[in-house]
Formats: sequence, C-alpha cells, structure tokens
Amino acid sequence: MKLQNYNLNNDLIEVGIVDDRDVPFHRLTLTKGTTYNSYLYKTKKPTIIDTVDMMYGRAYIENLKEQIDLNTIEYIVINHTEPDHSGALAILLRNAPNATIVCDEKAVYHIKELYRATKRKFLTVKTGDTLDIGGKTLKFFSTPNLHTEETILTYCVEDKILFSCDMFSTHVATDKFTNTLESNDIDEDFKVYYDLIMSPHKIHVQKMIEIVKGLDIEKIATSHGYILDKDVKKYIGIYEEKSKNENTIKKVSIVYTTMRGITKKIATMLCDNFNEDKLFQATVFNGDKIDHEEILKEIETSDIVLIGSSTKYGDMIGSIEKLISDLPDLTGKTVGSFGSFGWSGESIEIIQDHLQKTNGNILTTSKCIKKTGTLAMEFPLRVRFSIEEEDIEKIKNDVTYIRSLY
Repeated sequence: MKLQNYNLNNDLIEVGIVDDRDVPFHRLTLTKGTTYNSYLYKTKKPTIIDTVDMMYGRAYIENLKEQIDLNTIEYIVINHTEPDHSGALAILLRNAPNATIVCDEKAVYHIKELYRATKRKFLTVKTGDTLDIGGKTLKFFSTPNLHTEETILTYCVEDKILFSCDMFSTHVATDKFTNTLESNDIDEDFKVYYDLIMSPHKIHVQKMIEIVKGLDIEKIATSHGYILDKDVKKYIGIYEEKSKNENTIKKVSIVYTTMRGITKKIATMLCDNFNEDKLFQATVFNGDKIDHEEILKEIETSDIVLIGSSTKYGDMIGSIEKLISDLPDLTGKTVGSFGSFGWSGESIEIIQDHLQKTNGNILTTSKCIKKTGTLAMEFPLRVRFSIEEEDIEKIKNDVTYIRSLY
C-alpha cells in the first residue's frame, strides 16, 4: 500500500491509495492491483470527491490531515456507494463533523445503512444540478446502472475536469498518476477494464457517452488507475465504439395466455419497450388465438423468446402448456417467463421450469444480479393482480437488461 499525493492544479489534489496486492474484486483477482482515487479541492469551501476502500481508512485520514484541517471540510461528494469508493466515509465523517454529504437521492439509504450516517446532513443532486464550492462550480449528472442505480458523474466547470467514478478507469497499481506520466501504453489495460467491468452495462454506457460528449473535458479524474490528462477524446471514443450495438435487428417473440387481460397488458408493455429501440423488433402472440405452428416458426427464428400466463388454481391457463411442450431448439436464444397472478403465481414458475429444461439462455434474477450487481430487475417477471407504477418500472428495467445482452 502506498499513499497518493498528486497536484492536478493549484487547489486540487489526488489523495488516494495504491493497492499493490493481488486484489479480490467482483469475483476477479486484479493481478496488477489497483488504486482508489480520492480528490481534495482546497477551495473556500473545501470538498472531497469520493474516498478509498474501507481497509485503508486510517491511512487515508492521516494522509488528509497532512493536507487540510478536516474540520474545515464542507462537502463530501459520493459518486458511487460501493465500498471501494465510499469505504472510508465512516472514519472521514467522524473526523469531518461539519461536512455535508453530496450524492444521488438513491444513495442516501445506502450511506445511512452502511455507515450509520443517520444524523448527517445530505444534499441530494440530479442531472443538471450545480454546487458552488467556493470559487469552483461542480455540476452533476445521474448515470444509473453504471454500474449501480445511484451512480453520478461530477464535472468541475472551471477546471474542465470530469470526475468519472468507475467509467474510464484502469485496474493498475500505478504511482504514475496520469497517462502523461506513464511511459508505457495504457490502452490494453483500459480496454480490459471496460470488458470486465463496464461491458455488461453497455446500453447505459451509450447514455453516459451522450452526456460526456456535451462537456468540454480536458482531464478525466477516474476512480481507479490512471487519471487521463491526454488523449481524452480517444478514450471516450473507445467507450463509444465498444458500447455500440451490432447493426443487426434482434427479433423478439412474446407469447401469452390471459384470464383477465393483465398478462396481455404485460406482454404488450414488454413489446412496446423493446420496439423503442430500432435494433429490436418485437411481436406479441396470443397463444389461444394464433395457430401454434405459426408461433413455433416465429420462435424458431427469434433471438429472444418470452412466454407468459395468468395463474388459475395453481396452474397455467389456455393452451400455453401444449405450446411450450412443442418448443423448438432454443440454443443461443435468450428465454424467460412472465405472468400475472392473485395468490402465489405458480404458472410463471411452471413455465420457468419447462424453459430450464431447454438449451436456451434462461433469464433469472440470480444471473442478473451476478452480471450487473443491481437489484432493479426480476426474472421471472411477476405482476400481482394489476399493473402498478413499480411494475411498469420493473418491466422497463427487465427489457433494458435484456437489450444490454446484445
């Protein structure tokens, strides 16, 4: 472990930690180590942007004390609440009693629960909000699901610096601080980081790129590895290129049977959400009204297959069981179940059981959590009685996740 103290300009210091171990991280081992980059603005309203991993909290605080009287810190910006970014927040709060925590609204719950910060003052921000930190202006942008729902970007208007959280990072235990100071090419480490950490979220990366391209950026102050102070447009371009969908339209077949019309509404909403993206072409089939041979032919040529049913007396309704018994080979297809219910919704689970016996890539909540690290999606998709606001959001999130697989 090494302490970092690097002046980006007259009033901005990088005060993080170099972790030169083999670092366990998201079921990976970072054999090149990593850094936890934290930034201190020594302005009239001293501000810290992100902290370091919890295990280095004490060393981090001692390092900060060499730079500033912690009682004078007015703001602590938390771009992302995972412990490698916010882990030292608890000890920092004890030493900076006057600081206000600045974060996304969804981060407040995480921070209160993780660090028992129930009595601290919070300032919640969203896209477009600004904060004067005494001679410098911070502007905030919500970037949900990169790679958790509460993630934000922070941009200093005067310095033209983007504090990018996990985006544009590298997992390298470097004390060179910036890519200008590093004599070796960092491109391979940069791309490997994207592939391992960001690629599951590429649909959200595309939205982030649109934000970033609208900013005048001279430096990207990352959370891990090298600060990018040259070739900034090149590295933004790498993310833009790697996050693009293939220009081939993905076909989606959504098949259902319904009792009171709720499962039909779910199917229609799934279809509409897919068709908002021109690279997806979704069609809905009523399994009780359309010839099964026609549906099976459509499924055979589809990339994504979703099958749903209402539940009556603990079972599927209509002819859906006959249809799923005759399913063609689903190898290479993304497959999932959905439906509405009033009591326990057995039909949805029965369809899922049938699908699990196929060679398809079965959608499950477990896979989603392990791939994205978020709880925003649910598979199978279950709606009880009628479709509420939270169900609409769940349907939207599920489709977004499926689209991100392509």
